[in-house]
This record gives sequence, structure tokens and C-alpha cells, in this order.
Amino acid sequence: MRKLVILISSLFLFAAAASAQTWAVAVNAADAIDLGTIGLEGSVAVGQHWSIHAGAKVNPWTFSKHDTWNGLFSEPDPDQKQDRKQVYAIGARWWPWNVYSGWWVGAKAQYQEYNHGGIITKTAEEGDAFGAALAGGYSLMLKEHWNLDFGLGVWGGCTKYRKFAYPENGKITEEGHKWFFLPNEVILSLVYIF
Repeated sequence: MRKLVILISSLFLFAAAASAQTWAVAVNAADAIDLGTIGLEGSVAVGQHWSIHAGAKVNPWTFSKHDTWNGLFSEPDPDQKQDRKQVYAIGARWWPWNVYSGWWVGAKAQYQEYNHGGIITKTAEEGDAFGAALAGGYSLMLKEHWNLDFGLGVWGGCTKYRKFAYPENGKITEEGHKWFFLPNEVILSLVYIF
């Protein structure tokens, strides 16, 4: 882990010494559709065709028909819906033409702590997921410092999980480890390039 931190730090320092338009910050508008998920990604160019990306997403919201102003209710709500999560990722993108313009493909390592339920079925699941993700997309240059990124991604890995039944939120119905392969994200990001 220490070697990885040193490697990433070295890449960021190398990129800082490179030419203009090296750093970028992106906000993915498509994340908000996922029950209000908030995400931010930073990136740095490390050459004409490569960039390093690090990002985080958070969703602390729970939605309920029976919520009171302070969010407390005496009984578990069978209509409760949530996709609460913390997501952390670091990876790289390859740009065939030039960094921050045109088509790209990328890969990243990702960790996610999650608690979701009540959306499709009357069950909830919480756990920790580790894995690798692949994505591809296109970066449309709007102005000198602004881009619009489009893309799709998938990820796979392992999760340690527990499932609960609604409305008996405290009753564990299943737990263990499992492998997964899922869609990871839809990218519709507004990017500011420094």
C-alpha cells in the first residue's frame, strides 16, 4: 500500500510540472438520479495519452412516507427506500488522441460501503464491496476550460453482505460473501480543466 501511495504521489507531482491544462475536476450529474448521490472526481494528466483519476461519491439519504421532521419514527417503515453509500475509487484513463478530448477508456480500483433497499423489492442489503471497474466514453470540448463527458462503466469484485427483510429491519435473512459483476455508472459529467 505504501508503494502505491508513493507511486500515485510521484505521478501527481510529475504531472504538476507538465504543461497547462493538466488538472481537472468533474461532477457527474447522472449520479443525482440515484436518489441524490453526490460525487466529485479529480484528475491529472500524466502524458499526452494518460490521466490519473480519483473520486468519491456519497449518498446519506433515506426516503420514507412516514418520516417526521426529525427523521424519527417508532416502527420500521415498510415503504422506506434508500441507496446509501460511500464510494472511493482511483484509476487511469487512456486517450487515443489527447488527454481531456475525444474518446477514452479507463480502469479503476473501487471500494464501496453500501446500504440499499426498498427500491425494487421489500428487502434491504448492506455491506462492503471491493473490485475493479472498466469504463469508456467521450469527452466533448465545450470551451477552453469546460468539457462534457459521456460514458458507461461496469465493475466486478467481491462483497461481504447482510440482507434484511422489511418491515422487520433488524431480522437478518442472509449473510456471507459473494462475487458480483454489475453496471457501475452512467457518466454525464461537467468537467472544469485548469
